[in-house]
Amino acid sequence: MSDASASARPMAPLERMARVVVADVGQGLVAVSHNALALLGLLVVVLGLYLVDHKELRHQAERTALGWLQDRHGDQLLAEAAAEDDALVADAGADPGDPLANPLAADPATLNRQQAAVASWLSRRYKVAQEPIARLVHEAWAVGKAAGLDPTLILSIMAIESSFNPFAQSAVGAQGLMQVMTRVHNDKYQPFGGVLTAFDPVTNLRVGVQVLKECITRAGSLEAGLRYYVGAANLENDNGYAGKVLAEQAHLRRVAAGQKVPVNAVSAPRPAPVPASAAAPAASAPTAEVGQQLALAVVR
Repeated sequence: MSDASASARPMAPLERMARVVVADVGQGLVAVSHNALALLGLLVVVLGLYLVDHKELRHQAERTALGWLQDRHGDQLLAEAAAEDDALVADAGADPGDPLANPLAADPATLNRQQAAVASWLSRRYKVAQEPIARLVHEAWAVGKAAGLDPTLILSIMAIESSFNPFAQSAVGAQGLMQVMTRVHNDKYQPFGGVLTAFDPVTNLRVGVQVLKECITRAGSLEAGLRYYVGAANLENDNGYAGKVLAEQAHLRRVAAGQKVPVNAVSAPRPAPVPASAAAPAASAPTAEVGQQLALAVVR
């Protein structure tokens, strides 16, 4: 008998014992896992029955879950909007810290057919020189493409907000072509050189597009976004603002398509009268505008 055979015999009982121990431990773990899953399932069933009998708790749980999902979706949308804002600043072209580096006029002959038609119509409609209008039309096309917005929408907001007066200011402090609340959105002007650039037409256009994009993203639709933009999101009536902007945009789209549109075409039908119970005093509109834009500023 060899030494190897002699040494193998005493190991057989140990091997069998080890296998028995491993098998017992494995079966025990399986049993514990099954019991734990059964207990978890029982708890879920009990909790479900409890919530069925307590509608308020069930509704609260549903609202909490829905709110969590909406917050995550909103954060994602705002992050995407912030990335687009960075892209707008990066695409500024000239030195953003020097507003005078941005040309304030352009030769209308350098525009394409659509842009030239729009610039000519706006120049005659609002009685402003074609060269600065041509610069703004060219910028609206470039920035609109970067922001995913129709350039005719951007130009329509400038038309309704300021009639293309770059030095316009409202009673509540909205300034420039797109009537941006400078003190609320001062951070957006910093990459361009500070709040005084609010009166630079090109800079005001770029910042206004950032604000508009955020309003549309937060509201979920174009018309609701326009109500946010004008500060009427929490009001029953925006005094026809969204309708005027969209009607002006419809005119510009027709002009860009080569159709003839009278320069005195009506911007929008007269808004429907508001019931006396729902009408707000005229002085309340600025407060709503400030409050809405401040609310947006908190998010940003």
